[in-house]
Amino acid sequence: MSLIKNFLLEFGSYLILMKDAFKKPQNMHIFRRQILHEMEALGVNSIPIVCVISVFVGAAVVIQMILNLENPIYPSWIYGYASRKALILEFAPTVISLILAGKCASMIASEIGSQKISEQIDAMEVMGVNTANYLILPKIFACFIFFPLLIILSIFIGLIGGGFGGMANGLSAFHYVEGIRLEFTTYDVIYAMVKTAVNALIISSIASYRGYTMVGGSVEVGIQSTKAVVQSSVAIMIFNLLMTNLFF
Repeated sequence: MSLIKNFLLEFGSYLILMKDAFKKPQNMHIFRRQILHEMEALGVNSIPIVCVISVFVGAAVVIQMILNLENPIYPSWIYGYASRKALILEFAPTVISLILAGKCASMIASEIGSQKISEQIDAMEVMGVNTANYLILPKIFACFIFFPLLIILSIFIGLIGGGFGGMANGLSAFHYVEGIRLEFTTYDVIYAMVKTAVNALIISSIASYRGYTMVGGSVEVGIQSTKAVVQSSVAIMIFNLLMTNLFF
């Protein structure tokens, strides 16, 4: 019972914080500038790791399919078709979101938590600043805008990596591209974008909550950053299951 009680208390505190965060910004010029800054910190700086992981994930997916579907009855285009489906529907939006949770959630929680324990947030509140709105909302908007772009990049890079992995194992580039183009539907991409947008909201809001409600010293920064990553990852997997059942 105490576990349920603690969950309900934290969830209620989370909703109250999000209510304050989603109020109209006091200064739109500063708000837009903050969004651009957060897009660079959370989005642009995540491009290298997204590209590296996408290449190897795409190659691994195609190689596994070649090894496990090696049968004369399967047409050669099946590898490109199946890899496209796997990357768009699951690997890119889910796996990359988990990677971004590890990178961005810890960064957000530690940044806001450091401001909390150094009493910078208290100083801003004394000056009449809505600190929840000033610190949290730009991060949520930046993740909501930039994460889907990262997933599109991940899908593209993953398919290229899959092509290299397939050709290294004897798959024809023509048949691979033929499979990628076969029966392509925009519904799959829309599903991936919706899932990514939800994951972006989960990562940014949970991490911000963990940092904003931090109490203690520098040791607590690491503890709350770890909680932000773990809770974001668990929430992503739960919503992934729910959205898969809802969309399909």
